[in-house]
Amino acid sequence: MKFSLVIPCYNESKNIPLLLERCVALNNGSIEVILVDNGSTDNTAEVMRELMPKYPHCRSVKVEVNQGYGFGILSGLRQAKGEIIGWTHADLQTDPRDFLEAANYFLNEGNGLFVKGKRFGRPLADIFFTIGMSLFESVLFKGKYWDINAQPTVFSKSFFDTWTTPPSDFSLDLYAYVKAVRSGLVVKRFSVNFGKRAHGVSHWNVNWASKRKFIKRTLDYSLQLSKTI
Repeated sequence: MKFSLVIPCYNESKNIPLLLERCVALNNGSIEVILVDNGSTDNTAEVMRELMPKYPHCRSVKVEVNQGYGFGILSGLRQAKGEIIGWTHADLQTDPRDFLEAANYFLNEGNGLFVKGKRFGRPLADIFFTIGMSLFESVLFKGKYWDINAQPTVFSKSFFDTWTTPPSDFSLDLYAYVKAVRSGLVVKRFSVNFGKRAHGVSHWNVNWASKRKFIKRTLDYSLQLSKTI
């Protein structure tokens, strides 16, 4: 069974050396790692070009102009060669090595799964934010949708091939989760430590003003998705 892990990188040049070192643990002959330069405006491209040859199980995909978090992930997923595919973040708040535990679910139980991390170790304010969003989505979609943006997110390539109009922003996590449940996949969750960013700042979780924008976009998309999925 072949696995593909997609990691979108937007202005993550300082994190990439650490990220690639952690991905060494994924070099077991069955996992490819795809780093997506998601339209970065720093020297992410140069750092990738210099370091990637040292990590033969890793390859890169280039997005010329940033069109959103989800767009970068989708660009990587469409080029993935694995039978089981998924994504995580480049900021190292979630360890890419968590993908190994997710992969074991598929090795032991087959392809009909949707596997996600479940975060612990987060600031209290972020926990309350997640609780509120999770309750809203669970009521709206009449199911249990908890910690929707936790990583990694892993599923079969055949499930991905059924996606029709996935969003290009942070709503991609919600789309994948809801579609998986509606498609009858068995959802598996496992605990992952959520640490501090190694370098840089969040591209959305900056202050309460940015959170309000994120909430509004998410609520608008959720209502739209509930009518179409």
